[in-house]
Amino acid sequence: MDPTVLIFDTTSEAATACGDRTLELLDQARRERGVATLAVSGGSTPRLMFQSMATRTFDWKGIQIFQVDERCVPADHPDSNFRMLRESLLSHISIGEAQVHRVNGELPPEDAARAYEADICNVFGSEVPVFDVIQRGMGPDAHTASLFPGEPLIADRTGIARSVDATRAGMKDALRYRVTLLRGVLEAARHTLCLATGSEKAEALRKVLTEPYDPLRLPSQIASPDTVWYLDKAAAAKL
Repeated sequence: MDPTVLIFDTTSEAATACGDRTLELLDQARRERGVATLAVSGGSTPRLMFQSMATRTFDWKGIQIFQVDERCVPADHPDSNFRMLRESLLSHISIGEAQVHRVNGELPPEDAARAYEADICNVFGSEVPVFDVIQRGMGPDAHTASLFPGEPLIADRTGIARSVDATRAGMKDALRYRVTLLRGVLEAARHTLCLATGSEKAEALRKVLTEPYDPLRLPSQIASPDTVWYLDKAAAAKL
């Protein structure tokens, strides 16, 4: 099934629309099942989305928040996705500590991945988890989560979370080691909202949305049955 593509004039408008839809879907899931689960990504554009979500009147009771991926750094490190999430959203809303599930990036990568998978399994059980909403981004190289082009883990559709060495993708120092959700989890989500903005994403986005399916080359082609792209005009320029 082809994804839905929504194009907005500005980065801020795309981020706000993505955040508003996230809250709508979480509220719907909670009304249907009593609880709702959300996995979120890092980066500059999601920061705008989280800041917008923080201004909305929303009851966070019963919402469980997870990370799509994380750099293997402490939670107070400038490159920590969790730090960005905390500063832009969590510190501005009423949500219990037990509702927030972070990757312990201060641990060695493999230990962090095992601990995160155990946390996920404690909430969902041992099967591949089905998140109500997964919010993802896309890099200029078409990576998503921390699944970079050519990464062998892209073939793993049964695992939940693993550590990744992103050296082959040109990542260094604090950006090199990461923990990420795997393809099977991304594909199983009830709803996937992909937020991509900026002209540096335009060529990769063209390939992802128009070229033959090849997630090993274009990881952002990984999709769940209900996938919607939120783009600004700059990112959509080559579509």
